[in-house]
Amino acid sequence: MTESSARRTTTVPPPRLESLVPPRSAAASTRIWSTLPRELASMFRPRAADVAVAVVQEIRRSIPEYARLLEGPFGPIVTGGVEETIAQFIDRLADPSAPREDRAKIFRHLGKLEVAQGRNIDTLQSAYRIGARVAWRRIAEFGQSVNLPTVTICQLAEAVFDYVDEISVLSLEGFAAAQAKAAGALERRRRRLLELLLSETPVAAQTLTELAATAGWTVPDHVVVVAMERREDDPDVPSFDEGVLDDFDAAEPCLLMAAGHDHLHTLRDHLPGWRAVVGPRVKLADAPTSLRLARRALSYVHRELIPDEPVIWCEDHLSTLWLLTDEFLARELAERALKPLADLTVKQRARLSETLLAWLETSGSAPEIAGRLNVHPQTVRYRLHQLEALFGDRLTDPDDRFRMEISLRAMRLLGSP
Repeated sequence: MTESSARRTTTVPPPRLESLVPPRSAAASTRIWSTLPRELASMFRPRAADVAVAVVQEIRRSIPEYARLLEGPFGPIVTGGVEETIAQFIDRLADPSAPREDRAKIFRHLGKLEVAQGRNIDTLQSAYRIGARVAWRRIAEFGQSVNLPTVTICQLAEAVFDYVDEISVLSLEGFAAAQAKAAGALERRRRRLLELLLSETPVAAQTLTELAATAGWTVPDHVVVVAMERREDDPDVPSFDEGVLDDFDAAEPCLLMAAGHDHLHTLRDHLPGWRAVVGPRVKLADAPTSLRLARRALSYVHRELIPDEPVIWCEDHLSTLWLLTDEFLARELAERALKPLADLTVKQRARLSETLLAWLETSGSAPEIAGRLNVHPQTVRYRLHQLEALFGDRLTDPDDRFRMEISLRAMRLLGSP
């Protein structure tokens, strides 16, 4: 090699990782490394420490986030990683066929550390690119000093960036694995928190607070619980922000969120293919009650006691939920409060029950009740006389009137005459 050709070699700009094609095939990578002289390893090894220092200095200068970390306990990890990276590159020059799996551990570990430190993988990838540029400049300078052939220096450049491609992929694998593990652990903590919040067995407030902190959930004063049900065979599972605890894998899916959460007003948009019943607003400790009422309302939807909608609010059906809280008691009360109607035919009982309820609800005149029932006023007068004969003074007793009205409302909901 002439002196002029050596100078031209040193002025070749380093390849940019951003412009590289996707990672090379195994065959292409093998070709790159197999064409390099093995003796290059022994030539580069004495200079490895100096290159490592230069790489760390450039990382410190170019990446402020790492610059701060290099001053603390993370510093030796970065420095050790750089030294190991260079050592493994030289080992590959010495023996391209040597097993790589054990060597790959450090780069996967570096990817995992990025997750532990709360950083994006891009920071580590930037450090790799910086290291590649510094190494390439040092290789070019060394090639000039020992008159390496231009073709060999170009092959070394290919090897450097092939190596960076490889370790970048390994770190990305470690990052993805750690991220998935962290996400899985977080999801398990959030599911556990939801389970405890909805447990009928009281849980210590401190336990909930501590678990909520590790689950990334802000503890509100008041919550609502949403009972979920599939309206389609395989609806999409929606994604909510961290303020919503959810369990779509349960036999009876549900959500729990702060009473004032924005998603409450957009549930219809977030839950295509699902039926949602929003429980009443309650204190956090009463979350099981909100869920219990939401699920009860859902069962009433199935029985057509509550109109079916994509999103159903318990607060719109509190009287129904209250009247039918205990159907046995409702029927027992109706049997006693409406006993004078018991000996009538089904049709007679239905007509008089309808008229009695209209009268109790309105305290109106015969024409007013007739308009409500769509019958003739004289028909109403006739029925009212029948009711007076059957119930007597009970029609003027406030307590009896109350019991009759709630019994009639409950029986109307249940479809009983």
